Amino acid sequence: MQELKHKIRDIPDFPKPGIVFKDITPLLTDPDALRLAIKQLTQPFLDREITAVAGMEARGFIFGSLVAWEMNLPFIPLRKPGKLPYNKKSVAYDLEYGSSSLEIHSDALTKNDRVLLIDDLLATGGTAKASCELIEKLGATVEALAFIVELDFLHGKEKLSTYEIHSLLHY
Repeated sequence: MQELKHKIRDIPDFPKPGIVFKDITPLLTDPDALRLAIKQLTQPFLDREITAVAGMEARGFIFGSLVAWEMNLPFIPLRKPGKLPYNKKSVAYDLEYGSSSLEIHSDALTKNDRVLLIDDLLATGGTAKASCELIEKLGATVEALAFIVELDFLHGKEKLSTYEIHSLLHY
């Protein structure tokens, strides 16, 4: 995992003073590192009965769609409000500095689906928890969550204690 860690760039004071942003752009621009990341995200779940992969807008789309392709499964986008054109379900959640919501097409999943949820980073866990709730609103089961980066010091895993978490890199 050390070669992946070298592909995550620290940006101090972004988006505001005191925050050290973990920039995944160098990982995305290196095809070998990206391939390795997708392989490592996918590997623990190859023998599982997963039926779909979901990812949160926006960076979860990048990794989630690649994992879905690698596993030959459908990709389910979890979108910001107003982006989906069909019947949808939504869930609101709190952020560190406000609130947000996510939406999913109401026919995207069924009660028989077992979903692997993918995103680039687990911080406080609010978006991931809301994503799980949204998937479960459709009757589907969240099989596990997988992230490129987990910021352990923010304790996001605690909000997700009932779910299996797989993170490639820990800070």
